[in-house]
Amino acid sequence: MAQGIARIGKDRYRTEITVNGRDLTADEPPALGGQGAGFAPYDLLLASLGACTAITLRMYADRKGWPLESLEVGLRLHGAEERRIDRTLTIAGLDDEQRARMADIAERTPVTLTLKNGLPIDTRLT
Repeated sequence: MAQGIARIGKDRYRTEITVNGRDLTADEPPALGGQGAGFAPYDLLLASLGACTAITLRMYADRKGWPLESLEVGLRLHGAEERRIDRTLTIAGLDDEQRARMADIAERTPVTLTLKNGLPIDTRLT
């Protein structure tokens, strides 16, 4: 399964992240005291949901032999205390019935279910 490390030093909020051998940078925008050198934490959350949704729906269409031309997953995070995500699917190449099925499948992608159901996090010091 996935394994990662996040490291931060004295560069305010710039964080170097390695997950399964791939690197990326996270940071806060200047308005929040960062340098905007990378994705903000909630940007990464939306990216994860968007990628999982797109990949899962492409796999489903391929398995069904459907003529999916393109798929766009739009995501918007709302709220400060009670957060919610609006997700829009723009699907080209499928009929209305197939598009409805894809929307149904989107509700059951792995990351969608993880976010909806919550995930226990165990923290310990080393």
